[in-house]
Amino acid sequence: MKRVLIVGAGKGGTALLQLLNETDRMKVVAITDIDPEAKGFALAHSYGISTGRDWQDWIHREIDIVIEATGSDTVFEEIRSTRKRSTVLIPGSVAYITSELLEEKESLVQKLKEQTDNQHLILNSIHDGMIVISKDEHVSFMNKSAERILGRDRNRIIGRPVQDIIPTSRLPHLLESKEKEVNQKLELDNGKKVITTRIPMIGEDGQVIGAYAVFKDITEVVDLAEEITDLKEVKTMLEAIIHSSDEAISVVDEIGNGLMINPAYTRITGLEEKDIVGRPATVDISEGESMHMKVLKTRKPVRGVRLKVGPAKRDVLVNVAPVIVDGELRGSVGVLHDLSEIESLTNELKRARQIIRNLEAKYTFDDIIGNSEEMTLALEQAKVGAKTPATVLLRGESGTGKELFAHAIHNESERRHNKFIRVNCAAVEESLLERELFGYVDGAFSGARRGGKKGLFEEANSGSIFLDEIGELTLPMQAKLLRVLQENEVIRVGGTKPIHVDVRVIAATNMNLEKAIMTKVFREDLYYRLNRLPIYIPPLRERKSDVKMLSHHLIERLNEDYGRNVTSLSGEALALLEEYDWPGNVRELENIIGRAMIYMDHLEETIKADHLPRLNHDAKSELNEPQAAWLGETLQQAVDDFERKLLADAFRAHHFNKTQTAKALGISVRNLYYKLEKYGLDKNTMQDSS
Repeated sequence: MKRVLIVGAGKGGTALLQLLNETDRMKVVAITDIDPEAKGFALAHSYGISTGRDWQDWIHREIDIVIEATGSDTVFEEIRSTRKRSTVLIPGSVAYITSELLEEKESLVQKLKEQTDNQHLILNSIHDGMIVISKDEHVSFMNKSAERILGRDRNRIIGRPVQDIIPTSRLPHLLESKEKEVNQKLELDNGKKVITTRIPMIGEDGQVIGAYAVFKDITEVVDLAEEITDLKEVKTMLEAIIHSSDEAISVVDEIGNGLMINPAYTRITGLEEKDIVGRPATVDISEGESMHMKVLKTRKPVRGVRLKVGPAKRDVLVNVAPVIVDGELRGSVGVLHDLSEIESLTNELKRARQIIRNLEAKYTFDDIIGNSEEMTLALEQAKVGAKTPATVLLRGESGTGKELFAHAIHNESERRHNKFIRVNCAAVEESLLERELFGYVDGAFSGARRGGKKGLFEEANSGSIFLDEIGELTLPMQAKLLRVLQENEVIRVGGTKPIHVDVRVIAATNMNLEKAIMTKVFREDLYYRLNRLPIYIPPLRERKSDVKMLSHHLIERLNEDYGRNVTSLSGEALALLEEYDWPGNVRELENIIGRAMIYMDHLEETIKADHLPRLNHDAKSELNEPQAAWLGETLQQAVDDFERKLLADAFRAHHFNKTQTAKALGISVRNLYYKLEKYGLDKNTMQDSS
């Protein structure tokens, strides 16, 4: 006999324990699991098998076979390296397969048992007697009615020759003749007279496998006449049973008019007896075909059909069976199972999974730091906007936290359980951006994925999409975006069929859109579509009272990143930070705090003024310099002249490389192209002039 150790007392280990306990060729010595409440421990105790939490306590106790049922590769490798060479190690996949097969076996056995029990229940419930013999002429089955009619205990009859029980039954004769005998009179030894029908049982190969007889005691006819008076009581009892059922039941007659419903039916459908009784079976159907009418037409039962019923369109599962009496169709009975609760739970599960899988909006309003009047106003506007479906336009300089606002607005809205997708419109080339936003159909371009691809608007359906740097979109792309906002639909690249989308758009820009409209680089109609709910996020120089709070928040966060324990800012350091104008806004503040913490000694806890890198106050000092004489030009002319000179100098300094120039100026290549064309700057003319 082989000695077996099972490692893992979960589902697979329990199944193996149950299986091995039924064999004489193997002995389970112990079962182990790190979980003291593991399912297999209780079963092991009932078998008198030892349990433990560490398999290493047993591995060297003359173990022939170790079955690793935890499914852990680490545990498997540890056992393999620890076991004796003679010890066989079986992986956890075998345990899983065994568990599945055992469950399937138990399920099939249970179904077979239920079918057998149902057959016996039916046969024992009929009023006529029934006796069955096998091909060796021995009684194999007898129902309760036969027991009553014969006046004999069926437990003493089953297994005996039928000739000993009913010598005149003629059932053995049918084994040879293979011919049924219908409505034959027979007098039993106890004096009762019966009408019997005898039928041979023939297998698929044409061979007789037995025979059975059904017989009715005609002496009971008088008794039946007396029992008719009790039909009213039986009907009352039947109605009581139907009305007490938690399953919704409806009964119709042979032409499909309602006869009866129970309270559960009213509860599920919202329809009462006056709405159903006497009316066509189709009256309760909101979506789908009446199964009552189908069954009455085909005379065959239907099972597991999904329908929507009642004014509330309740989702139900329907089973309907015909009622046939003496070969005549008398109506049908339907049972409705309410699926709305299951559907609700399923939807909740889907939403939970979607939250876990797609939660890309990481920040909430609690993550936005600041209590200045300017920031408080922006936050209040954003919180109001989050509760509406309106398109939001976030405006503010680079580094002010526009993306944080977008995250928070999504997380505060009703769409928070759906996707939040972020797109930087300036970071992607136009043709690629179009495919990414709107998707494409099969064969739309060379290298297109077979079957096409969903765009980000489709991916964000029922959720939100954040379009950063919206001002960098080209005019053709602006037109396509306008269609999405106006029609709530997209057309994939290379396609013609519009696809409906339900997406909340949150846009952001640091561009002066009003000026862009004047210079014809931004569509006015798109501007008004985006500008339904504008939110201005103030730069840090306009809310210097928030510098202290922001600094402490950044210190706490950077402590985790840098492994430091900085606790505060000195008064002098804070004064320097509050004096600075922060052209790079919060992003620049984070950079300054981070650089200071990097150069601090590991034991220091306070950021001092000498830890801070030198802050550029040139912009401020320039205010104290003598002002240049005004030459009479407008502000726009002065800005354009300065911008043209700056572009020319930068372009020349980078040897007319447009990518490097755009990167140095902090703008997109597409925006650089526009500005060079605007001011008539190109490599050839600039080289000639130099």
